[in-house]
Amino acid sequence: MFCSLRTVRRQKKLVFTAFMFLIEELGRLTEKRLCLDKILLQCVLQSRTLSGADAINALRPFYFAVHPDFFGQHPKEREVNENSLKRLNGYLENLQKPGFRSFKPTQLTFYVREREPNSSNVQESFSASGFRAVSFTLHTRDLLSTVLDILNSCSLSTEHVQSLNVSSQPHKEAKSTVNRPIKWDKTYYSFTGFKDPEEELEQAQRVETTLLSWLDYNEASAVKKLKKSLPLRKELERLKIELSHELQLSDIRWQRSWGIAHRCSQLHSLGRLVQQRPEVLENVKGRTVVFTDRSGMSAAGHIMLGTMDVHHHWTKIFERLPNYYKLQKRLLLLEDRISQLLGGIQVIYIEELQPLLTLEEYFELLNSFYNKLRDSRLPFHPRSLRGLQMILESDRYAPSLHEFGHFMIPTVCDPAALQWFIFAKAQEARENLKRKEEMMITEKELISTSTERFSLDRLYKEPSVSSAQMIDCCKRLLEESLPYLQGMHLCVSHFYSVLQDGDLCIPWNWKN
Repeated sequence: MFCSLRTVRRQKKLVFTAFMFLIEELGRLTEKRLCLDKILLQCVLQSRTLSGADAINALRPFYFAVHPDFFGQHPKEREVNENSLKRLNGYLENLQKPGFRSFKPTQLTFYVREREPNSSNVQESFSASGFRAVSFTLHTRDLLSTVLDILNSCSLSTEHVQSLNVSSQPHKEAKSTVNRPIKWDKTYYSFTGFKDPEEELEQAQRVETTLLSWLDYNEASAVKKLKKSLPLRKELERLKIELSHELQLSDIRWQRSWGIAHRCSQLHSLGRLVQQRPEVLENVKGRTVVFTDRSGMSAAGHIMLGTMDVHHHWTKIFERLPNYYKLQKRLLLLEDRISQLLGGIQVIYIEELQPLLTLEEYFELLNSFYNKLRDSRLPFHPRSLRGLQMILESDRYAPSLHEFGHFMIPTVCDPAALQWFIFAKAQEARENLKRKEEMMITEKELISTSTERFSLDRLYKEPSVSSAQMIDCCKRLLEESLPYLQGMHLCVSHFYSVLQDGDLCIPWNWKN
């Protein structure tokens, strides 16, 4: 009996020792697990960290594909990319602000330089000009997701993002381990009356921005910027009037949508040149000066002053004006010869629709086309196409008819195909030209009526907005009550934006 009791005690002691050993091992395992979790958490956090500099590096292929400097011969597309980049940069800056939570879905449109097209969920249209239009909406709340969305939307590779020690996979892991919010059942929100954050996000993504809601949200910001810009606007107007009067210029323009301060600086620079070298500006009387990206004379006969050039370059351009005027006379003669070969059709150059060409570039374009026509000897009856218009384009391969009635003729077009196309479309072209005149009158009247109705300081449109789109926009605006617009500068564009000087940009096809 005593022996069996001692055996039981020994067994209990062994069980207790084993039990304590297990507890000790369990403690060590728990400590290791906690250590591993801590290391994993640190890795996840590091993998999710993306600085502003990292974002810029990751977006380099995108910037290379959409940078406005590569669209020098396509002013409409260049302007769209410039404005979209401004809005994208604002979105990226907000993402980096600590505590910033007020994100609204932002729709952007870019013209992307052409590459091999891939299938994509975004709306894409390909053009024959070497680029395609891509539209997408950003509603992400961190830099990494935003960068990946942009690259994927433009069908650009995301492999290089891995080299930044960032990947999209840890993003999902981080959601499940770091700062994980409590996911309540739907009945919780129904019972308590609290708002379901997931449902709110889905609704925000589904609902399109309306004109009234956007104006209500952005009015204060636009008014503040506009008031700040008023002294500079007056200064700009004063400088423009003084220089136009002193040099007897027809007009002073800007090719791109630079800010008011930038424009004032350019006029001050021209004013200094007038004071220092008045003799070189003797030949500018009656001309239009355009501030743009390069210096010379444009195909339309305007004096171009490159904003990156110094006075020395401007001085050379003014000294060459007599030679430019001689070349311009030769160019007009060349247009007349082409017109005679094509039955009296008028050769025109439309600044808003064509690439910005220098006088020399346009002369070479006309000369090449003229030589091709002369050798082909097309049998057009003299003056049979009088009243019709055409423009020459170097980036197309097939002729087409514009909605405004002018023919768009590629310089490489086959003469026989050109003859057939013009004969087949001549009547339609005359009808379109007549409709164009009516539309321009209607557009002018609607702009005047809208400006007066809403007490706007200015109502204008971007060059890429057609007359038909502007007419539709103004007609629908006049059906609304919009007290937000009083005293504002309103630009009809393809997207919503508040410019740096307070101008309000709205898409022509706004929703309400």
